[in-house]
Amino acid sequence: MQRYEVEWSADRLDTLRQRIKSFSFPRPVPGSAWSYGMDADYLRALIDHWSDRFDMEGAARTLNRFPQFTTRIEDLDIHFIHVIREAGPNKARLPLLLTHGWPGSVFEFWQVIEPLAFPSRFGAVSDIAFDLVIPSLPGFGSSGKPIRPIGARTTARLWDRLMREQLDHGSYYAQGGDWGAGVTGWLAIDFPHSVKAIHLNLMIAAPQVPALTEAERRFQADAEEDERRWGAYYQLQATEPQSLAYAMTDNPVAQAAWLIQRFYGWSDRRTRPFDQVFSMDQLLTNAMIYVMNDAFQTSTWFYTGSEEERVKQMPAGLRVEVPTGFAAYAGDARSPNPPRSFVEQGYNLRHWSEIPQGGHFAAMEVPDLYIRNLRDWAGALDL
Repeated sequence: MQRYEVEWSADRLDTLRQRIKSFSFPRPVPGSAWSYGMDADYLRALIDHWSDRFDMEGAARTLNRFPQFTTRIEDLDIHFIHVIREAGPNKARLPLLLTHGWPGSVFEFWQVIEPLAFPSRFGAVSDIAFDLVIPSLPGFGSSGKPIRPIGARTTARLWDRLMREQLDHGSYYAQGGDWGAGVTGWLAIDFPHSVKAIHLNLMIAAPQVPALTEAERRFQADAEEDERRWGAYYQLQATEPQSLAYAMTDNPVAQAAWLIQRFYGWSDRRTRPFDQVFSMDQLLTNAMIYVMNDAFQTSTWFYTGSEEERVKQMPAGLRVEVPTGFAAYAGDARSPNPPRSFVEQGYNLRHWSEIPQGGHFAAMEVPDLYIRNLRDWAGALDL
C-alpha cells in the first residue's frame, strides 16, 4: 500500500487548455437546448470557463484534500480515499465503504466526507462517526485499468479483499448509488459474512420475483419505458464501448459533454436550475478525473463487464439477508424508484426513506440530506 497524490504537470494542463480552445462545434439544432443532448450554449460557456477561468491547479489541490492510497489487489492497482473517524468514548467503530458510479467519481462524496467522519466539527451531536473507505472503480480515476471489461460483481470481490485483507476490517458496512449500488448489492450477495449492513439509493441487483401489486407492476413498466427512451447510452457502452472510444479518446470536450449531459438529465431540477444544483467547477473537477487519467474508455467498460456478469439479476430464489437500508430520492430522473414492497421481496429491509429532494447524485446534490439519512440508517441498525 502506497500514499498517493494527484499530480497534474503544468505541461499537461497547458496542452489540455489548447485542446479545449481548439474544439470544433458540430452543426447546431436551433432552439433545441438540451432536447437532443448537451446544450450548445451551455457547452460554449463551459469551454470558456474551463480554458480561461477554471483553476485546474486548484482542482488538483482539492483532490488531495483527504488521505489517499493505492494498493494491489489481484492484478489491479486500486486507488482509494481513507479517512479515519474522530475519536470519542461513545463512538462505535463503523467502517463504511462508499462506492461511486458512472459518470461520477470519488469526488461525488467530497462534501459529505468530513461531516460523516467528524460530526462534532459541524455541530452534530452524534455517537455515529464513520471510518470511510472510498475507492475508485476499476478503470475509473486513479485506479488501474483492467485488460478487459469487468463489472460490479468482480468489483465486489475486489472491495471485500480491500476491506478485509488490506485494511483489516473483519466486517464492515457499505453504501452506494448508480454502479456503486450494484457493487454494494453484490457485496451483500457474495460476502454476507463480511458485510454487516448495506445502504442503497438505487436497486441494481433486483430480485427475480413476480410483480405482486399494482405499484410493483407500474414500477416494472415505467422502468422498461425509461430504458427504451433514455437507455441508448447504456446500450452503447454495454455493447460497443470501443466504437465510442474512437470518438472520445483525446477529445476532452467531447468527454466532458458526454459525462455532464448525464448530470443534467439525472439530477433533481424541479425546484432549482442546473447551475444551482452543480457549479461548473464541480462538474469540471469530476470531468478532469476522467480526462487526466485517460479513464473515459475504461470507465465505459464497466457497463460491458456488468452485462457480461449479469449483475442486474439476483440468482433465482435468492433474498439478501444482510440488513438493508434504501433511500428513494424523489428527484432521481435516471430511473423510477422501486416501491418498498418490491425491495422487501429481495432484501432484508430494515430502514426505508422517501426523501423529497435530490436526484441521482444524492451526495453532491443534497449532501445534508444524504448525511442525515446515513446517520439515521446506522442508528436504526441498533449497532
